[in-house]
Amino acid sequence: MSEQNTAVQERTEQVAQKTVRFEIHRQDTADSKPYWESFEIEYRPNMNVISGLMEIQRNPVNAEGKKTTPVSWEMVCLEEVCGACSMVINGRPRQSCTALVDQFEQPIKLEPMRTFPVVRDLVVDRNVMFDSLKKIKAWVPIDGTYDLGEGPRMPERKRQWAYELSKCMTCGVCLEACPNVNDQTNFIGPALLSQVRLFNTHPTGAMNKDERLEALMSDGGIAECGNSQNCVVSCPKGIPLTTSIAAMNRATSVQMFKNFFGSDHMVD
Repeated sequence: MSEQNTAVQERTEQVAQKTVRFEIHRQDTADSKPYWESFEIEYRPNMNVISGLMEIQRNPVNAEGKKTTPVSWEMVCLEEVCGACSMVINGRPRQSCTALVDQFEQPIKLEPMRTFPVVRDLVVDRNVMFDSLKKIKAWVPIDGTYDLGEGPRMPERKRQWAYELSKCMTCGVCLEACPNVNDQTNFIGPALLSQVRLFNTHPTGAMNKDERLEALMSDGGIAECGNSQNCVVSCPKGIPLTTSIAAMNRATSVQMFKNFFGSDHMVD
């Protein structure tokens, strides 16, 4: 056998024997005590974290060789569109479907996002974020009982940057990265601030502009933002969250003066 063929065979054997070690922060129920459990699986080229979790699910045996329960996590689209598979990987919140194993030092530590209540293992309850979407009226209300005809058109330049804001998939990563979103505050988080900007930009959505701005001016709104800028760094979709926050700061300031001078305090 030639030296070249020997080298190729050695590399192939090394890949075949290589393993990936996961350390997973587990929790059997919402109220039970969390614990760490290690798993070791066979490496395959181009593996992502989801692939590793699926392998563990197929054969739930931990690194000590003991049979255990399959790890629970969430996923839907597997192409960074739905936002369901968010978790903390090696200390950083991100989408696990686009987290390639080769990008990380081992062991790869997987934890649930702590901004939200843990349901089981890596599954969290993000209802607080969805409730905040209701609070800011993150929709464009229309009367569907009759034909309204064509809607108003947006200028192309405005449409382009509004599209960037519409990429938000409510994954919760920016809320996890934000130090001001915690159990000591009611801060709704950067994603929700940006959504107000998006819906207030829409020609029809602007009819409820004042209501959304009033929601941002209430408890848990924009005043809770500490401008750490962690959100814009962590956002999987590259949404300009800090730009939106600055825009909403200006908009709420204008709304505040509008409320004041439109009230009984107005001087003739």
